[in-house]
Amino acid sequence: MIVVFEGLILSFWLLLICVVGMAKEGPVGLVLFYEQEVQDRVIELGLTSKERIKKTSIISGLAMWIPMLIVIPTIVHFYNGASGFLDHFIQLTIIYLIEGLFDRLFIDWWWVGQTKAWIIPGTEEFIPYIYGKTLVTKWVGTLVGFRYWQQ
Repeated sequence: MIVVFEGLILSFWLLLICVVGMAKEGPVGLVLFYEQEVQDRVIELGLTSKERIKKTSIISGLAMWIPMLIVIPTIVHFYNGASGFLDHFIQLTIIYLIEGLFDRLFIDWWWVGQTKAWIIPGTEEFIPYIYGKTLVTKWVGTLVGFRYWQQ
């Protein structure tokens, strides 16, 4: 049961990264998560630059990867008392699956797809922002537990 709670904490952490990333510039602040053609259009419109996208990508990547690769495995080992490869693997898989499903269902499907919060003026022709190959890749990646390789 503790791994479910830890998965929810990791989900909240992802949500917090998104909220903080959008706090100052709105969705333009996290344009790095959009398809390349949207990024190109936002740069063309003068709303951001390639350098700004790269800087934001590094910061948000560190904010997500450090907990994913260091904090969560450390908690599983020392706090949860996991022993052996299989115990670690099962607990980490459950935690990452919960966070991945949260990302796919709440953030991608509902927040990005069903609300206007992530719409960047001047890029409306690219809606839905997550489609086709990217959508399939994200779902396959989430379900096999390797959701971050596609970003």
